[in-house]
Amino acid sequence: MKSLSSHGSLSDVEHYSPSSPTPLLSAKHLAKRLSTTTAIALASGFVALCQPVRALQVQVQPDNPQLGDTLSVVIQTETVGSPPRVSMGQKTYPTFATGTNRYRALVPTTPLDKPGKLVLRVAGDGKVNNIAVPLQNRSFPVQRIWLSGKASAPATQFELNRVAQFKKLVTPEKFWNGKFYRPNNARVSSVFGIRRYYNGVFANNYYHRGVDYAGGFGSPVVAPAAGRIALVGRESQGFRVHGNTIGINHGQGVLSIMLHLSQIKVKEGDFVQAGQVIGSIGSTGASTGPHLHWGLYVHGQSVDPVPWRWEGVN
Repeated sequence: MKSLSSHGSLSDVEHYSPSSPTPLLSAKHLAKRLSTTTAIALASGFVALCQPVRALQVQVQPDNPQLGDTLSVVIQTETVGSPPRVSMGQKTYPTFATGTNRYRALVPTTPLDKPGKLVLRVAGDGKVNNIAVPLQNRSFPVQRIWLSGKASAPATQFELNRVAQFKKLVTPEKFWNGKFYRPNNARVSSVFGIRRYYNGVFANNYYHRGVDYAGGFGSPVVAPAAGRIALVGRESQGFRVHGNTIGINHGQGVLSIMLHLSQIKVKEGDFVQAGQVIGSIGSTGASTGPHLHWGLYVHGQSVDPVPWRWEGVN
């Protein structure tokens, strides 16, 4: 936890005017009177004038984040007023009230970020805290994938636009509560953050934006957390790469996206609970076999879903 303090000033405890009929005091006598007056002021409660103004109280979790983690920034303010502001670099992240004068912002990190010192700027109550956060490096596997046929076809502009619009969603309600559920019980076939060669060419700005579960065709897919269905896309409508897709808005900039489904059992606008069946595993879109791709996005950036399952982010 980092904090800053700014001090108030003690106003003059005695003002001497040359026109006063009081005779001039010796330096020693004046010092004594000043000391006595200060003591009286302290005893009378004027000590409040000398108290430091308390700074914003800020806590960042996890303590030692690594590439792909989501930073939870909790701020306690002293006064009721405008929510504090949290920024990193050129990006500002919204804060949401979690209690009396208490706010929380979520800040995403990705495998493409540079490890080292991040600086979070937290402003509120007329004060600014600059907080250094050590972002740890992380080793990601490299995978070689060969795509052919429909799996190698480029995305349509229609699906790119729909997915991009979905990833921008930020709504004030918080629908999730506690740890996220595993969306399918099958083994994990591809972890988050994998770097890839596609047909022998390294994808420079690519990382696997989610976790893949190698479930059997038709096995159930459940909502990892409560939320509102904000996106339903179908291969037949032009979702050539994503395949049959479901997007869930968990609130406050946190979104889940499920790809390559064989069946979709919800519609846009539905509210779903954590653990509710929403679809079935398939191999639609750019897929080499039946599996579920679960992507988790925070303010438009793909983050590792695993900490949300194991530790939870509130």
